[in-house]
Amino acid sequence: MIYTVTLNPSIDYIVHVDDLKIGEVNRMKKDLKLPGGKGINVSRILKRNKIENIALGFLGGFTGTFISDWLNHERIQQNFTQITSDTRINIKLKAKAETEINGLGPDISTKDIGDLKEKLSNISNDDIVVLSGSAPASLPNGFYQELVQLVKENKANFVIDTTGQDLMDALVHQPVLVKPNNHELAEAYHTTFNTVTDIIPFGKKLLKAGAQNAIISMAGDGALLFTKDGVYQSNVLKRPLKNSVGAGDSMIAGFIGAYSKNKDAVNAFKWGVACGSATAFSDDLAQADFIQELLAEVVIEKIAD
Repeated sequence: MIYTVTLNPSIDYIVHVDDLKIGEVNRMKKDLKLPGGKGINVSRILKRNKIENIALGFLGGFTGTFISDWLNHERIQQNFTQITSDTRINIKLKAKAETEINGLGPDISTKDIGDLKEKLSNISNDDIVVLSGSAPASLPNGFYQELVQLVKENKANFVIDTTGQDLMDALVHQPVLVKPNNHELAEAYHTTFNTVTDIIPFGKKLLKAGAQNAIISMAGDGALLFTKDGVYQSNVLKRPLKNSVGAGDSMIAGFIGAYSKNKDAVNAFKWGVACGSATAFSDDLAQADFIQELLAEVVIEKIAD
């Protein structure tokens, strides 16, 4: 079974206006409310690819109920820890420029933490846990490391999709996949990249530090996959860009869903590129038929040993 963990879910309130005027009354052209949070996005794409999974994390209040009801409608299994505070709301304001206002995370109690850890203690060596996204400020520093230790104690595999020290500290525990973008990778190693070739030594460093596989997304330049067998690059699929939210999460879902079946990292990468691209070209997360359409267009080339 694949489990996703979203420590700081949200309702993403997407608002479109023609011309934003600060300090004046603005009329929205259209709006959309969606369940948000990186792990939740992974769960939704896995389900659309007919990969069963269970969503874990913290939900609370009427906003948490909105997310739970949505996932129930999509028939996604869930076992969230119910908290007292309301789940946050993030505003995605789309005008001439895109602006985001992210809500504060809820208060998480010691009891809530214990409940989540108890649910994770039931996993086994056949399971994969996807740990992704930010953590509420109320959680202790290094909380991701506590979860990683719990996963490893139960001999399960894990994916970690976060940044900074939480990512670097997790590498020694051999995650199945990490997925920083090129800017996050450069920041992690205090460097800059000017070409795709510049990235290769640092992607390999992720493997040397312990990652089993690493995907480096590069926006308009496609993505790179690093495995023990070599370095691979995807082509760039062409459609009008509609949505930057959730594309990276969709890539993780595509990869880990395929990888869980046969451990073929290159084929899983192909699925990841198709899912991530399909979401980037959609108003919400990608639908299964569009993913299949794009899958036929993905070309993976080995560029280094």
